Amino acid sequence: MAHFEVITVIAASTERCFDLSLNVEAHASSMARSGEKVIGGVASGRMALGDSVTWQARHFGIPFRMTSSITEWEPPARFVDEQVKGPFARWWHEHRFEQEGRETRMTDRVSYRAPAGLIGSAVDRAVLARYMRDLILERNAWLKATLERDG
Repeated sequence: MAHFEVITVIAASTERCFDLSLNVEAHASSMARSGEKVIGGVASGRMALGDSVTWQARHFGIPFRMTSSITEWEPPARFVDEQVKGPFARWWHEHRFEQEGRETRMTDRVSYRAPAGLIGSAVDRAVLARYMRDLILERNAWLKATLERDG
């Protein structure tokens, strides 16, 4: 199982960060480079506990589909999304939001297992681990820029 953590400090309230992080349109916009779009489940607005969405995207030139669900929910401090169906043997993503003065410390903790056993583990070490971290960094940069511009 691979794990990583990304911390992003945003000049916005925890409530605004929490809400935008759960917004389907915001997620699609933040992942525009991979052409991520909703093809099932919650199609717009903010997701909540028990909601699921199916995304279609292109990574490494290959089309992927992934259905994830909000499995834990503690507004505005924390939520977890997990893969229900998709390319990973396992995908778990915890989002934490802590107010620090006028800023929010947003922490993403991700645990995943690549598919395809030993071959998947080798691909993870070679390229996937960095690629997944870069996707979260890209998403967080979009969230930060949007929240700070609109705040």
